[in-house]
Amino acid sequence: MSEQEQVSEMAVEEVDAPVEQVWALGRRKTAIARVRLRRGGGRIYVNGKDLEQYFSEDRDRQRVRSPFTITKTLGMYDCMANVKGGGFTGQAGAATLGIARALVKIDEHFSGPLRDAGLLTRDPRMSERKKYGLHKARRATQFSKR
Repeated sequence: MSEQEQVSEMAVEEVDAPVEQVWALGRRKTAIARVRLRRGGGRIYVNGKDLEQYFSEDRDRQRVRSPFTITKTLGMYDCMANVKGGGFTGQAGAATLGIARALVKIDEHFSGPLRDAGLLTRDPRMSERKKYGLHKARRATQFSKR
C-alpha cells in the first residue's frame, strides 16, 4: 500500500470518529459569544478566565450556568466561550444562548426544557441609533424661552 493510500485511509477514520466537541453561536444586544462544549468536569471559561473571575455580578454567573441546571448537565461538560462586544450583561446573555444551542446539538431532547425556559430565543431588542440634531436617540436639546 502506498503512502498516499495510507493517508487517505487515516482521513476516513478521523471523519468516522465521534464528535468530541460542539460549537455554537449566541448573540445579545451587540455582544457575540462563540461557545465550545466538550465532555469534562464542568469548568466554564469566558475569554480564557474562570467564570467567577470574568463576571463580577452573581446574576450574570447564574445566567450563564442556567442552561446546565435546566438540563441537569451541570458538571458534565467543559465550556469555553469567546465573547466580544457589548457589556457584561449582554455578554452573559450571548453566552447563555450559545450554551443552550450547543446543548441542543449534543442532545435534541434538551430542546423542550430549554425552549420552555426561554433560553433558545434570541432577544431581538437593540439600542436605538442616535439621530443628528439630538443629544441621544430621542433626547432633544433643552428649550429656552429667553
